[in-house]
Amino acid sequence: MFLLISMGVALFLPYGSLHYPLAWIYLTVFFVPVLLITVYLFLFDKHLLKSRLAAGPVAEPTVRQKLIQSAAGLVFIVIYVISAFDLRYHWSSVPLALSYIADLFCLLSFGFLFYVFKQNTFLSATIEVQEKQQVISSGLYGIIRHPMYTGALALMFFTPIALGSFWGMIPSILLAILIVFRAIDEERTLNSELAGYKEYCKKVKYRLIPFIY
Repeated sequence: MFLLISMGVALFLPYGSLHYPLAWIYLTVFFVPVLLITVYLFLFDKHLLKSRLAAGPVAEPTVRQKLIQSAAGLVFIVIYVISAFDLRYHWSSVPLALSYIADLFCLLSFGFLFYVFKQNTFLSATIEVQEKQQVISSGLYGIIRHPMYTGALALMFFTPIALGSFWGMIPSILLAILIVFRAIDEERTLNSELAGYKEYCKKVKYRLIPFIY
């Protein structure tokens, strides 16, 4: 609920009105999948649901990750603020059809993330090695090492366009850089604390994008 309110404020306040149809569509596209995934985890994977709820800078175990997560949270909100200002003052012009297509890709990103959650019950919201955790190397994890981050990157890349903004993609790029830093730092922990992870990294060479990175 707090996230929904924060996103609503970050969109409607800069826009100056509640009459922002693209925002209402996007919020629906965002929160319906989140609700459905949450219900699924509650019914079938309470362990993962519990670990996903312990999120945010305060929950992170290291100062470095607290800083990265704090910056990422701020940039996340800035994406919505700039997108709303952009549409309000017509800084850029996004065809309406393109915004609807971006909404579709946002939905697909959530479908991708749901598939990731189904494959890895150890997908904690913080960087940690859990008791009895094992290296997952099948499915999407056999192609890239951090598919959840890939799904999040896709979602945030299409978000500004769905909201009618091209300028909002600038903070999206900054968020992508922060996610890359987080992935690299996460691998330091996993390499030192999770048995078999070094061998997994040798087998699966790409972190986020197949054949690119």
